[in-house]
Amino acid sequence: STMININKPEARIHITVVTTTGTEKFAVANSGHDFKVDAATGAHLRWDDIHRARNAGATFAVAPGMTDSLIGTCEKCALPMLPGAATASEAMQALEAGYHMLKFFPAGPAGGPAYLKALGGPLPGIAFCPTGGVSAENARDYLSLPNVVCVGGSWVAPEAMMRAGDWAGIEALARAAAGLSR
Repeated sequence: STMININKPEARIHITVVTTTGTEKFAVANSGHDFKVDAATGAHLRWDDIHRARNAGATFAVAPGMTDSLIGTCEKCALPMLPGAATASEAMQALEAGYHMLKFFPAGPAGGPAYLKALGGPLPGIAFCPTGGVSAENARDYLSLPNVVCVGGSWVAPEAMMRAGDWAGIEALARAAAGLSR
């Protein structure tokens, strides 16, 4: 999936890694650019995922949730993390641990834009990056919320287009996604 940050001109890319060889592919994808890329891997579930990500060149980590082990490993590796939360209690635990920006996952099944809007009242100090159920069609619904700073979604680089090597098509989708505004 790709995170789209509408507030910053530099690229923020999140590459979902679900296999141990995925970080090797990430290291290749994250090299050789003449522009600034802050690249993350995810979805991190265990402490050793964090070590592999750091060794592959990730500048931050993304997780679908938050555990003491993940937090501790990220702190030891000096690797910033975007932990996930799907409930007010999880968001409050993350805030207590010092995290003010969270991945909201799975955004669609967890309640979508209406749920995030409701969280904004009692949790005004937390910003979210919704993923999971976010699409080109509903991304603006999320981005219109004051507590949403970016969105993520696999619609930017669909698996079928990647397998077909349709890089021009993926580039067109990425350009359209980057053009989204609040």
